[in-house]
Amino acid sequence: MRAVITVQGEGESHELRNWLSQDPQLRGRIRAGGGEDLFPGAMGVGADVLIALLAPGGVAAVFAGAVVAWAQTRRGSQTITITRPDGTEITVSSEHVRGLDAQQSADLARQLAAEVAPASAEPDSTAPPAL
Repeated sequence: MRAVITVQGEGESHELRNWLSQDPQLRGRIRAGGGEDLFPGAMGVGADVLIALLAPGGVAAVFAGAVVAWAQTRRGSQTITITRPDGTEITVSSEHVRGLDAQQSADLARQLAAEVAPASAEPDSTAPPAL
């Protein structure tokens, strides 16, 4: 499943991309948007977005945990919006996650993973691109 990620606020999308790319399970699954149409009927995206190739389960869980952890480390105010192919938007705000304890962060990451890549997602589009 392809998801589009945008970052609004004082955190740039390239910082999030670098953070996500440090995880071995996410390498090759996160890239900068290049203006292509991502979903049927989409108008295209700008270069300041990220594209994630995700699957339900492990990869989505790693992605969600990394997004929550990145948001918690930000000093300013950032909003990370993840848009699924069906147009559903999931938003994480650094201001809302900064004060979470370890259990709350883990719970949020599990919830985010379930929302970002639901079990009914198409498995055909989850393979990472060839390097």
